[in-house]
Amino acid sequence: MPISLNYLLIFSIGTILGLIAVGAIILFFIRDVTQKEHAILRNYPIIGRLRYFFEMQGKYFRQYLFTGDRDELPFNRATRGWVYKNAKNKGGIVGFGSTYDLREPGAFIFVNAAFPILEEDQLPTPKLSIGEGYCSHPFQAQSLINISGMSYGAISAPAVRALSLGAARAGCWLNTGEGGLSPYHLEGECDRIMQIGTAKYGIRNEHGNFSAARAKEIAQFVKAFEIKLSQGAKPGKGGVLPASKVHPEIAAIRGIPPYKDSISPNRHHDIGNIEQLLDQIAFIRELTGRPVGIKVAIGGWRFINELCDAILRRGLTCAPDFITIDGGEGGTGAAPQTLMDHASLPIAEALPRVVDALIEAGLKQRIRVVAAGKLVTAAQGAWALSAGADFVNSARGFMFALGCIQAMRCHLNTCPTGVTTHNPRLQRGLVVEEKYLRVANYATNLNREIDMIAHSCGLRHARELRREHVRIVETAGKSIALNMLYPYPDKP
Repeated sequence: MPISLNYLLIFSIGTILGLIAVGAIILFFIRDVTQKEHAILRNYPIIGRLRYFFEMQGKYFRQYLFTGDRDELPFNRATRGWVYKNAKNKGGIVGFGSTYDLREPGAFIFVNAAFPILEEDQLPTPKLSIGEGYCSHPFQAQSLINISGMSYGAISAPAVRALSLGAARAGCWLNTGEGGLSPYHLEGECDRIMQIGTAKYGIRNEHGNFSAARAKEIAQFVKAFEIKLSQGAKPGKGGVLPASKVHPEIAAIRGIPPYKDSISPNRHHDIGNIEQLLDQIAFIRELTGRPVGIKVAIGGWRFINELCDAILRRGLTCAPDFITIDGGEGGTGAAPQTLMDHASLPIAEALPRVVDALIEAGLKQRIRVVAAGKLVTAAQGAWALSAGADFVNSARGFMFALGCIQAMRCHLNTCPTGVTTHNPRLQRGLVVEEKYLRVANYATNLNREIDMIAHSCGLRHARELRREHVRIVETAGKSIALNMLYPYPDKP
């Protein structure tokens, strides 16, 4: 009898669940055939939903099952794997041969020396001063590779904490991004650069304008300031942080109302031309005693040429102490696809052109150049130094070091690895005590491998890399030296 009761109970539960399932299917069927938005669902109710499911999941299936190691965008599996291994301190050693296609136009090849530098003749890469002679507190930058701007808000508190602690351990700087200076940036006691975005988040008064008093207060905790004019992901467009991410702590740091979309203007209201830009640079440098630079995505040569002309006319004291060039392929956060795909030059063209303009004007020693834009490997960093950069910034490389899997949900607050979400359950996956070590390992190994490339080219350290040390593939079987593609201009 008990067995019969058990069967009856199981049958009853199964019947109820079956009725619920049938009822749900009927409801979805009625909804699909009566709705007017989607033709597929109207003509093929229920079954048509599979089409939308596979469309949404397609990029994840391709990422793991169908796409080759070198095929995927924005970062392929081989590149991500290289970052992961270096972040875990497992080295970039491979066997049997490279999958990097040396016949692909744009590929770069370093010109190895017949007699590379012996280990006993190698030198540590020297530090480089920013703002020396032009401000009371110049910045001695240690690392070639540094952490690009990622705002607290766009990324999570555990992510910022891990970046800060990792940067301190590796000796590289951490850019705050335009979201302001948070307590999590201070945790690692690393070198910090305070970015001033178009909305002046974290450095504004109650009316939303630049606050001199707040700038002087922040200057105690940062090594430099960076005025962001534009970035590669969205040149000519201000940043957007969805209301779901603007919780009270983020709102307080930024100086805005909570749970409302945080929308930055598309440019600074108080900087409408180059003269006003140079005035603001000089004002902030005099006010804080810190170096002041700018971040910009390059669309052509007019801006950099007019900037150099204005500096030469006004004098070196008004020049930016550094310029961060962001390529059109940049962008960790959300941005309109049209701008992300089609606005501003890629770093491969923008960087040498900007460097050339500075050399022609005799300003290359005065203004340090920082390169950014999908530069996540040692080879890409070495190319940037060869092209004329003094430093390399990376955002997405450090996101991978934190555990990012390129789920491409940065703007949805549903990041599965806890890097770009404020959901406590998802943040739990990002263990700061583990990830900060990976951040440090990645930066350290990137610097080490850039030096390794320099040594193979017969140089004592990476700052000796020049354009003649790298060749760019034009067509299969033919490459050209970078100094022939972009000849050094004559100095004044």
